[in-house]
Amino acid sequence: MKALDLLLYRQSNPFLQAPAPSVTELHEIISAGMKAPDHGGLQPWHFTVIKDSGLERLAQLFVETLTQQGADLAKINKAAKMPFRAPLIIVISTNYQKHEKVPEKEQLITAGCSTHAMQMAATALGYGAMWRTGILSEEPYVKSGLNIGEEQDIVGFLYIGSKSKELPLKAHKPHESFVSYF
Repeated sequence: MKALDLLLYRQSNPFLQAPAPSVTELHEIISAGMKAPDHGGLQPWHFTVIKDSGLERLAQLFVETLTQQGADLAKINKAAKMPFRAPLIIVISTNYQKHEKVPEKEQLITAGCSTHAMQMAATALGYGAMWRTGILSEEPYVKSGLNIGEEQDIVGFLYIGSKSKELPLKAHKPHESFVSYF
């Protein structure tokens, strides 16, 4: 696959199953994340890899969070299933650094670029991937359970696995109305 084709034809795929990337492939995916554009070389991110029994622990964390909030049973049951949408999840969180020239906003964007790079690497290796966020990514109890500081942000949950279903390619969206020249 050519690099440009990877960027032009990549699309998220929520239909994921085992097998997950091997240890070597996971290393390559994370290494791609480490190469994200990073003003000041701050590496303002942290990756939490969740697989195997960690998926069950994440499900329990989601259930506890929603139970504490008094959520209805349907919402709790849905959250209990969420971690099992893929055999591997990488939680990308910020690790903000104090820097006079690199504000937190830029560091958040950098962590987002890192997430995108890992999704592209997973795709290049032949896996499906889906970058998810949602209300649970904002919850202090979830952050605490994942050892993420309250002052940090969860950029996303990157679900990765083998595709259980191939999706038709989405049509290219015209870009003209999104571009201006100065």
